[in-house]
Amino acid sequence: MAKKSDNTADNKKVLVTKKGFQKLQEELKHLKEVRRKEVAARLAEAISYGDLSENSEYDEAKNEQSFVEFRISELEEQIKYAEIIEKSKGGSDTVKIGSTVTLRLEKTGDENEYTIVGSTEADPMMHKLSNESPVGEAILGKKTKEKVSVQAPGGIYVYEIMNVV
Repeated sequence: MAKKSDNTADNKKVLVTKKGFQKLQEELKHLKEVRRKEVAARLAEAISYGDLSENSEYDEAKNEQSFVEFRISELEEQIKYAEIIEKSKGGSDTVKIGSTVTLRLEKTGDENEYTIVGSTEADPMMHKLSNESPVGEAILGKKTKEKVSVQAPGGIYVYEIMNVV
């Protein structure tokens, strides 16, 4: 008998920090309690205009409703399978999810500090790198003073891990 492929929570787990988990919950609450009502009001108003076949307000409200419902579904799924990343309590110089890492770009000597997070929280502009990004993936499991090479569209970049917290 062939083993059936099971879709367990391990396959779907969503890695988030405690703060990121709270943001997911807040966004879900806002969408359910505020946005749904706003969209329903827009729909009701658009329906009151009559003939729905040529009613652009109705079409826009329906599209917005679809977006809101999709996002609610997406957030519920992320929350359901969330695994909260505990920040390490110091003493470890190994990069893992939740670590804050100082990287030095070998070519320029520029140093930047990044926090390694799950993909749902990634925001490079806020110095939050996904564990699935090329740089995040390359430094996971590495230690202070190790160097990693990262292939990017602009070529190969070499980083030295200066500090891990």
